[in-house]
Amino acid sequence: MPDRLQERFSAVWLVEFEFSAPLGERPVPLCLVARELFSDRLLRVWIDGNHELNGPDGLPFGVGSQTLFVAFNASEELGCHLALNWSLPERILDLFVEFRNLTNGKETHCGNGLMGARAYFGLSAMDAAPNLSMQELARRGGPYSESEQLALLDYCQSHVDAMTGLLREMLPSVDLSRALWRGRYMAAVARMEWNGAPIDMPTLSLLRKHWEAIKAELISRVDADYGVYENGSFNVDRWAAYLVENGIHWPQLPTGALALDDDTFSNMAKLYPEQVGPIRELRHAMGQLRLNDLAVGTDGRNRCNLSAFSSKTGRNQPSTSRFIFGPSCWMRSLIKPQPGRAVAYVDWCQQEFGIAAALSRDRNMMEAYSSGDPYLTFAKQAGAVPSDATKKSHPKEREQFKVCALAVQYGMGEVSLAQALGEPPVVARELLRLHRQTYPEFWQWSEAAVDQAMLHGNLQTVFGWQIAAGSDANPRSLANFPCQANGAEMLRLACWRATECGILVCAPVHDAVLIEAAVDDIDEAVREMQSVMRTESERVLFGFSLRAEARIVRWPDRYVDERGVSMWQTVTSILQELEASQAPEFATDPSKPLLTTSATGCYPA
Repeated sequence: MPDRLQERFSAVWLVEFEFSAPLGERPVPLCLVARELFSDRLLRVWIDGNHELNGPDGLPFGVGSQTLFVAFNASEELGCHLALNWSLPERILDLFVEFRNLTNGKETHCGNGLMGARAYFGLSAMDAAPNLSMQELARRGGPYSESEQLALLDYCQSHVDAMTGLLREMLPSVDLSRALWRGRYMAAVARMEWNGAPIDMPTLSLLRKHWEAIKAELISRVDADYGVYENGSFNVDRWAAYLVENGIHWPQLPTGALALDDDTFSNMAKLYPEQVGPIRELRHAMGQLRLNDLAVGTDGRNRCNLSAFSSKTGRNQPSTSRFIFGPSCWMRSLIKPQPGRAVAYVDWCQQEFGIAAALSRDRNMMEAYSSGDPYLTFAKQAGAVPSDATKKSHPKEREQFKVCALAVQYGMGEVSLAQALGEPPVVARELLRLHRQTYPEFWQWSEAAVDQAMLHGNLQTVFGWQIAAGSDANPRSLANFPCQANGAEMLRLACWRATECGILVCAPVHDAVLIEAAVDDIDEAVREMQSVMRTESERVLFGFSLRAEARIVRWPDRYVDERGVSMWQTVTSILQELEASQAPEFATDPSKPLLTTSATGCYPA
């Protein structure tokens, strides 16, 4: 195994840090243990308070192209590099990421941590067992006694020793070239976690102060248009009556009961934003939203573990309560640049449609994407609307063909599509027939992907992220995997390219990024980010280019997600009244506004 690595590298360092990182804060490194694989040289360094280690000259090992940096969940170690002002390694192998790729879709029974990975390969799990007392000691922060320093260094070394054995077992199954690309993304993750997103702290503080009172008033105001809450609780029978009254066909469970999970509400809110959106936001606020869980540091930046590669498709899976893009859409209006600064939300247009078109090489589908409005073009190609139809002239038809196109990408059948459309099954059946007729090459490609997975036991992306497919695999999930997983590849490439060329990326968001720059520089930063996203889409899609649009927010405006505008306005209105009732001077002095809710800074670039 070392011979294979010696062909490419002059040194291989396995690295582990212990650090303190309170919620929302940047890491404060405490100690470092590193072992060089070829020479077995061991470094044990106590960092806390050792200022000689700060800066590039403090690096205890090389980080150039001839050195391989090995870690388990490397973004944490790389975050410590940033905290010490050390250069990030050029070549990174993340054993967590490669273990996820190796076992994705398989039942490992041991979890994805270092202990679980060792157990999977038949190694002693005790060598990597988590020590809660040591973890708590690290979280506590200093000062540390000599015995405590020694204990943390020993704990750190136990992880390095465990990684050494794991590396020997894993390396034969690792595609090293592609693994280094994934490791390069972990460096981007470290930078994004370090940057975080700017948060309007005064407003967040007020929301936290009054949250219980706000929740009570929200029911009164939002439910006034629905009448589905009773004694502060969501009433299923009243909701069913509302759906019938408004002609909304709602998904059902096999038992015939209404599906009331948040995913169903989220999907239906996309189809019925005005009818379902507000009640979905209200349910989330009442049951799941915990404002104190939002991870915001003392510098007013939202930071949390992005949990890279944690989903089966290889996407990030950050905590929905700690990440600003995780909770309800209205909460995103807490994103607000500081004076002199601006943020921009840059996202690929109809990314999944474009990926499906390009990878299937379906000429009609690629033409539809390139038209700028794939859904209306789909309707035209199917002969359902005239060639000169527009969004304004045929809004219903466009919406139906949009829902159909999205439903196909998620593997929905005619029953689910009919429910999503609010139409009889015969309408859904005809739309699906038209889709098959219009895009035959796409259907052949999609069905071939499922056949490949079922026959050979796995699927993989253009750059090697794979999923195992057993006999009990869900064909719909397999059909959806190529679009979702290659979309994740695209985002990874764009993030590491952008962060390496100096764009300040605050957060990755599914098919988009939030970036930040000085007000005078934001337009150029957006153009550069769009260029990166266009180029990296071509890298994944064999030359086919996806467009990227941007919404820019300059101080003093705040970010606005249009799906959450109504709820944000309701919440801030309640907050204004609560504050005014406690400070009457605000109610009569218009020169002292409590909140700025303007959305004028959010517009297409």
